[in-house]
Amino acid sequence: WTEVCGWRVHARVSRDPVPPEAPIVVLVHGLGVSSRYMLPAARALAPHYRVYAPDLPGFGRSSKPRQALTVPELADALAAWMGRVGIGRAALIGNSMGCQIIADFALRYPARLTRAILLGPTMDPRARTARQQIWRLLIDSTREPPTQPFVVIASYLRAGPLRTWRTLQHALRDPIEDKLPRMAVPTIVMRGSRDPIVPQEWAEEATRLLPRGRLVIVRGAAHTINYSAPEALLRVARPFLDADWQPG
Repeated sequence: WTEVCGWRVHARVSRDPVPPEAPIVVLVHGLGVSSRYMLPAARALAPHYRVYAPDLPGFGRSSKPRQALTVPELADALAAWMGRVGIGRAALIGNSMGCQIIADFALRYPARLTRAILLGPTMDPRARTARQQIWRLLIDSTREPPTQPFVVIASYLRAGPLRTWRTLQHALRDPIEDKLPRMAVPTIVMRGSRDPIVPQEWAEEATRLLPRGRLVIVRGAAHTINYSAPEALLRVARPFLDADWQPG
């Protein structure tokens, strides 16, 4: 637990023994959920990196601000939390709306970001309505592991339906396509081949917009690669994250 801007922020932190100079990886959750659904990814990465998975304000076990925070406000909260726990620079891995937070973070805190992995980045500009996104989410729930919808629904209930709805409205109004061209760091876009929320066309467009972007498709996965395909994420992440650091 850490006091940040008057809020108590909860985070899960890896305990695996790794070299002190090993890269720091921060996992950024998506809309309405929390660090709980980032656990499979955290467990896969923890033997190799120092891994942190915060619950952003309003979600999970963290304090609930009176108003739902916007994407820039969530990015600010993430930066403030990193400062409070002593993380100067880190690689950020986010899923869904977490990718929007990372894109905003990259523009305003570029010196604090080393690399980024965007897992199923929202929002597809051709589906920027609540009705379209909810329909795609319902389809996705049928393609995820059986336990995933229960984890997501429990997180939505903990955040509260009204906060989740208002956060969705903020996310729909956040133009990630205007921010991606200004992300200077090396970035990987990962898409599950069965992801209905992030169609192939949008994943390819998002990658083209990135100055140093690369697209990776995970066969058979849906939207939450962090939950359903952590080993695939690890296979892609290790050479990418280790590019600036060679393990002993």
